[in-house]
Amino acid sequence: MTSDAVPVVGIVGAGQLARMMIQAAIPLGIGVRVLAEHADDSAALVCPNVDIGFPNNARHLREFAAKCDVVTLDHELVYLDALAEIEAAGGVVRPNAGTLRYAKDKFYQRTEFKRAGLPVPAFAELLNFPAIEEFAAQHGWPIVVKSQQGGYDGRGVWILDDAEEARDFFDATAGTGVDLMLEQYVRIERELAVLVARRPGGETVTYPVVETVQRDGICHEVIAPAPVSTEIAERARALGEQIAGLTGAVGIIATELFVVAGADGDELWINEVATRPHNSGHFSIDGCQTSQFANHLRAVLDWPLGPTDLVAPFVVMANLLGEDRESLVPRIPRALDVPGGVHPHLYGKEVRPGRKIGHVTALGDDAEETRARAVHAAAVLTGRAT
Repeated sequence: MTSDAVPVVGIVGAGQLARMMIQAAIPLGIGVRVLAEHADDSAALVCPNVDIGFPNNARHLREFAAKCDVVTLDHELVYLDALAEIEAAGGVVRPNAGTLRYAKDKFYQRTEFKRAGLPVPAFAELLNFPAIEEFAAQHGWPIVVKSQQGGYDGRGVWILDDAEEARDFFDATAGTGVDLMLEQYVRIERELAVLVARRPGGETVTYPVVETVQRDGICHEVIAPAPVSTEIAERARALGEQIAGLTGAVGIIATELFVVAGADGDELWINEVATRPHNSGHFSIDGCQTSQFANHLRAVLDWPLGPTDLVAPFVVMANLLGEDRESLVPRIPRALDVPGGVHPHLYGKEVRPGRKIGHVTALGDDAEETRARAVHAAAVLTGRAT
């Protein structure tokens, strides 16, 4: 690529994250190509350059990468060995396969974070039923079981209350070939997230720490800034930045944290990391000087990063979860009429119950009013309010 050529960023995956990256690329003059599994995927509907292929197919990945200056991703469900081969052949993949492994393999992530002295719940590999009994004897019931790979929005996570329930679970999953891990159950006071954008040379910018409001393992709201003490916010920020450096992240890396009551005050425990733009950062499109998507693109191209300051005292994002199969588009005018104003974002996805099909953001001077406005607008858009 010559210095005056339009850079082409290839995105593996064509969901809503890729769609919002495309929107951020337009004013920066960045070319985008997506590797979509289906022609009607969210990002494929708005991208002029679409390759149809699969993220776990080495040939598809190689052929796609050959058309791009840099490859990035909108999910972690990708064949890491193929990405490593692309890099070894001179291709540019950001984040690289080594960084992606932290998000793709939860057991690896926990092991490496523990080795680095980072705060993670107690964990162990689930190899047999005695391992469950031994873990519960050490850490008590209930215990958490997670898929080592895959799983999101509450999927791939099980809470077992006692030995009888654990036996039933083990018998049902034995022989399925799914690698599982055990994790200590912690009583969560609230959940936080911190997003860091990092360039290849190590320059970073960090977004305001946010609270994520979870129900049934799914994020319903994001509140910026998080209603926590300055001390907790600073500790969360430091953890996010430490993890960005440890993983060698390039682009956005999101760290999800649990706030847990401890004997000497609130403690922070790491829940998950995502090595790409994240649902907890969607508020930044309307609520920050530079969105997470713009900074992700800048970072993977090794361009200067933008400021992450909030543009209003409070910003709240509410996810739109499918309630029925009705289109949300006819409800947009009613949402736009909500007093105080909101910013709806639809993903062009088929509506299914419980599926994330969009989000709405509200900005304001009062925390409670801003949150109420975002939640009400989300209810209007999903047909739960008029």
